Amino acid sequence: MNELVGVAAAAAISWLNFVVIDTWMGLPEKPGVRGADYIGRDIEKRGGDLAGGFFQGNIVCSPDASAGTLLGAIGCYLMGVPEGGLVAALLVFIGNRLCADPGYAGTLGALSITVIIALASLAGMSPGLFVAGMVIAITTIQGVSHSRSSRLLGAIARRMDRYTDLK
Repeated sequence: MNELVGVAAAAAISWLNFVVIDTWMGLPEKPGVRGADYIGRDIEKRGGDLAGGFFQGNIVCSPDASAGTLLGAIGCYLMGVPEGGLVAALLVFIGNRLCADPGYAGTLGALSITVIIALASLAGMSPGLFVAGMVIAITTIQGVSHSRSSRLLGAIARRMDRYTDLK
């Protein structure tokens, strides 16, 4: 498989994996910690969406599905499938407990990407493609434009009925 095509496909798959899991687990609904509240409200002041800002703040402040997906891909790359993904899921689970995070989005992200990588390997996609793809996926949410990406995340939250009620 062409590496550029593989990285692009892995980025799209990884992006969908972590955004759907994090939205389904309620990241856009409310900030889990004070830092996520500050980030969400700051993004809103700069023209972004509050729910999307809460989503972005939550993934900065605790190991949610974005971190779980990245660590799961790294674990699979370093240790193989499924062992590396399972070790990553355990470490993310411990990280969630240390952060007093009430959810399991990070653990679910690590487990789901492990399954995805196992299935994608049948099509010739290596775990390394998913590591690079996940870095690109996170960059589209956190590194390009907070206000634009928060509006996209807010629209996804509305469609999944996970939009915030907070003002």
